Amino acid sequence: MRNFYFLVFILLSSSVLAQGTITGRVFDKKNSEPIEFATVFVQESGDGTITDSDGEFNIVDVKPGFYTVNISFLGYKDETVFELEVTATKPAVIDIGLEENATNLEEVVVKASPFKKTKESPVSLRSIGVTEIKRNPGGNRDISTVVQTLPGVTSTPSFRNDLIIRGGAPNENRFYLDDVEVPNINHFATQGASGGPTGLINVDFIREVDFYSGAFPANRPNALSSVFVFKQKDGRSDRIGATATVGASDIGVSLEGPINEQTTFLVSARRSYLQFLFDALELPFLPTYNDFQAKVKYRKGKNELYFLGLGAIDQFKLNLDANETESQQFLLNNLPVSPQWNYTNGLVYKRYGDRGFTTFVLSRNMLNNESYKYLNNDDSTEDNLILDYQSQEIENKARIEQNLTYGNKRISFGINYEFAKFNTNTFQRISTFGSGLIEIDYDSRFNLNKYGIFGQYGQDFIDGRLSLSAGFRIDGNDFNREMSNPLDQFSPRISASYDLTSKFSLNANAGIYYQLPTYTAMGYREAGKFVNKENGIRYIQSNHLVVGIEYNTNFSSRATLEGYYKQYLFTPFLVRDQIALANLGGDFGVIGNERIESTAGGEAYGIELLYQQRLYKGFYGIASYTFGYSKFENKDEELVASSWDARNIFNLAIGRRFAKNWEAGINWRFQSGLPTTPFDPNSNLVTSWNVNGRGIRDFDRLNTARANAFSAIDVRVDKKFYFKRFTLDVYMDLQNITANKTSNFELLLDRPLNQDGLPEGDPVIINPNDPIFAQRYLLKEIDTASGLVLPTLGLVIEI
Repeated sequence: MRNFYFLVFILLSSSVLAQGTITGRVFDKKNSEPIEFATVFVQESGDGTITDSDGEFNIVDVKPGFYTVNISFLGYKDETVFELEVTATKPAVIDIGLEENATNLEEVVVKASPFKKTKESPVSLRSIGVTEIKRNPGGNRDISTVVQTLPGVTSTPSFRNDLIIRGGAPNENRFYLDDVEVPNINHFATQGASGGPTGLINVDFIREVDFYSGAFPANRPNALSSVFVFKQKDGRSDRIGATATVGASDIGVSLEGPINEQTTFLVSARRSYLQFLFDALELPFLPTYNDFQAKVKYRKGKNELYFLGLGAIDQFKLNLDANETESQQFLLNNLPVSPQWNYTNGLVYKRYGDRGFTTFVLSRNMLNNESYKYLNNDDSTEDNLILDYQSQEIENKARIEQNLTYGNKRISFGINYEFAKFNTNTFQRISTFGSGLIEIDYDSRFNLNKYGIFGQYGQDFIDGRLSLSAGFRIDGNDFNREMSNPLDQFSPRISASYDLTSKFSLNANAGIYYQLPTYTAMGYREAGKFVNKENGIRYIQSNHLVVGIEYNTNFSSRATLEGYYKQYLFTPFLVRDQIALANLGGDFGVIGNERIESTAGGEAYGIELLYQQRLYKGFYGIASYTFGYSKFENKDEELVASSWDARNIFNLAIGRRFAKNWEAGINWRFQSGLPTTPFDPNSNLVTSWNVNGRGIRDFDRLNTARANAFSAIDVRVDKKFYFKRFTLDVYMDLQNITANKTSNFELLLDRPLNQDGLPEGDPVIINPNDPIFAQRYLLKEIDTASGLVLPTLGLVIEI
C-alpha cells in the first residue's frame, strides 16, 4: 500500500511539472504561401510570438489545459482557434490559413467572427470543434449524436443515428471526410438511407465538422436535407504517438506519427464488446462491430497528396435464449439477421498556385449488405424462409475542382464523373390484404455512369458589408431517358448576406437541389424487367428558401433566427402500399426495393432559433428550438403529416470547466412525438399473421396517430490528468438518466400466461370453426419501447 501511495504522489507531481508546446504554420489561404511576421497570441496566458520566414511559430513552456489562440496579420482577416488543448505528450498544432481582406488593406486587424459563415452559405451552416464533440453530454464521442443538439435536427427516439433534418428523411444527408464522399458514417446502416445505431468515424482524428442544413455549396451534390464535411487533422510530425480508448461498448487504439520529413500518418482500429453487455441484459439481439480508419499525408512546397480509408465489419446474431417476455419474443420474431461490411478509400491531390488551388479526387466505396429471416427462427427447412437478401453497391468517383481568388472575388468550378455498380439477390414473402401472399424473387444488376458540372462565384460589395454568391450544378446519368439529360437537373442557387452593423446581419439563400433515387429502387425487377426504369423514375427535386438574422456578441456567442421552406417534387410513390416513401417511416432494413413512381410531392417549413456560447470564463453552451411541419401526399394527393413531422424540437446543453481540470455538462432534449399509422383491423387474419408475424398498417388512415413526446436528460463529468509521458481522461457519460421513453406500440399474439406471468402455449384463434381464410388470432397491443439509462465509464490514454 505504501508503494501505491508513492506511485500516486509521483504521478501527481509529474502532472504539476508537465509543460506543453503550441506550434504550427500560418499561410495565405488562397495559395498556401507562408505569412512571415504574423502575430500568434494566447489569450489566457498572455504568451505570444511571430511567425518566421516559413510562416512557422513555436510557443514553449505552456501549462497544460485549454486555450484560445488569436492569429492576425496586416491586410488579412484575423482568425481565432477556440479550446486548443495543450498537453505535455505532444505539441498542440495549429495550421491556419488567413483570408486576405481585399476591401480594406489599411486596417491592421480585421476581426473575424468566432462562428463560420461563408459567401456560399451565409445561412444554415454550423461548425463544431472536436472538443465540443468529445465533451457533449450523452454524445459518447459519436458525431451523429452530437449534431442532434443543433437546430432543425432530430432523430427517431430509438437511440439510432437516423438524422431527420428540417423535416427530411434520413436518406437525404451526405457525408464528406475531408474531400472524399462517404456514403454512410454509421454501423449497421439502413441500405438506401444513412442511419445506424453507432457512428464509425474516429473522433480523435477530427479537427472540425461543418454542418450544412441548407445553402449547399455547388461542389456537394445529391443532397436534399444536409451536408456534413468532416475535416481531419494531420498526424503528428515529431514522433510516434498513441491513443487508447475504452468505452461502454467498445475499445479502440490509434497511432500517429511521421514517416519522413514530408509525410505523416494516422491509423486506428476499434472493436465492440457490446454483445457481452446485451447478453447480460438478456436482450434478444447481439451486435458486434469493428471499424478501421487511416490517413497518410505528403506535403512539400505547393503540393499536397493524401490517402484516406474508412471501413467497418458488422456482425449480428439473435439471442434465442432471451425469449421469455412478450417484448423479447416480438423482437425475435421480427428482427432479421443482418451482417454487413463497407469501406471507402480516397486519394486527394492539391496543387497551389498564385491565385488559388486545384483539387483532384479519386475514391471508391463499397457496401455489402445481407439480411435473412426464417419463420419462428427455424432454419431447418426452406419452407420457413421469409427473407433472403444479398446486395452490393460499388461506386468509383473522380472529381476535379479549381478554386481561384481575385481580391474580393472568389470563383470555383469543376466536373465530376462516377461509375457505379449495383447487384442484388432478393427473396421475400409478404402477406397483403388485397393481393394475398406475395412472393418476391429476383436477381438484379446494373452499371451506371453519372456526370456533373458545377460552378460558383462570390463577391463582396460596399466595403465588405454585402456578400453575394451564385452557383449552379447540372447532373445526369445513363439509367433512363428521364435522367440522362443533365439540363433537366439544372440546379441554381444564390446567397446574400448584409451586415447592418459589425454584430448584426441579414442572410438569405435560395436554391434548387436534386438527389438520385436509391439503387434498391432503381434495381427493382418484376418479370425480368426494371419496372421502375420503365415507370420513368427520375431525380427527386427539392426547392429551398431560407432567410435569417444573426447577432454576434462581444463574449464569443451568437444568436440566430432562421425560417426555411422546402418544396419536394418527383419523390418516390410506393405503388403497392399507395403511399409516398417519405410516409413509410424508418424501416431499418432496405429502402425502396419495390415498384415506385416518381409522382409524389411534399413540403417542409419552419423556424429555428439558436443561441451558441463558445468557451467564455469557463462556461459554454448551446440552446436551440425548432418549430416545423413536414408533409407529403397520400394516395388522394392530399398533403398529410409525414413520418418525419417532429413539430417541436428543443435542446439545451450547458457546461462548465472547473479548477484542477474538472469539467461537467448537462443536456436536455425534447421533441414532439412522430406520426404513426394505426394498424389494420385485418392484421389478425391467420393467413396474414403466419407470414408477417406482426401487425400491418392501415394506410387509409396514414399518419393519423402520433407517438408520445420524448424528453431525456444526459449528464457527463470529465477529469483530465496531464503527465509528462501521457495524458489521461476519465469520464462518466449518463444518457437518458430519467429513463424516459416514447411509446412504440406493436401487436402481439394473445397467448395464455403461466404462473410466472410469462406467455406460454398456443395462440388463441377466434371462431376456430370458421373457414381457414376467415380464421383470426386473438391479438393484443404491447409497448415495445424501453426507457434504458445508458451509462458509460470511459478512459482515454494518450502517449
